[in-house]
Amino acid sequence: MASERMAEDGSSRPPEATQAGGVPDSPEAEIPPRPLDSIDRSILRMLQTDGRASIRSVAEHVHVSRANAYARINRLIEDGVIRGFGARVNHERAGQGASAYITLKIVQNSWRTVREQLRALPGAAHIALVSGDFDVLLLVHTPDNRTLRELVLTRLQSMPEILSTRTLLVFEETDLDPEA
Repeated sequence: MASERMAEDGSSRPPEATQAGGVPDSPEAEIPPRPLDSIDRSILRMLQTDGRASIRSVAEHVHVSRANAYARINRLIEDGVIRGFGARVNHERAGQGASAYITLKIVQNSWRTVREQLRALPGAAHIALVSGDFDVLLLVHTPDNRTLRELVLTRLQSMPEILSTRTLLVFEETDLDPEA
């Protein structure tokens, strides 16, 4: 895993995730959370800002040896704190110019089934089970409004576990800087 991907001199990059969005599915809930110290938090902030940062630059930034930085990053990965490394995408530039949050009301006790169906949707970016007036919040990115309309009216509303939907178009997005 990570030990195979990073060179001793710290010149290579942290490992990529094995699945979109993170490490392979593992029972992270079974691992008790470990308190993070200020060095761990600094490493996390740096990797959130630049997931391609070298071990050497991480070590220099947090004032520890390369071996210590390497061990800490590996521990954060193994503990499930770091779920993976990825790119922040400009969806418009990537041909996904229409974005929407879609709220769903679902049949009671159907969350696991619905979650698996939503994962398979083209353009699904984030799925959350929430409390309140609706049950699920889904973020999607599609090439255009016509594709978004088809996704909602054809794909989502045909799922028997989905009782109702509400679509909120995204006019503009701003990623928040982890340092802020």
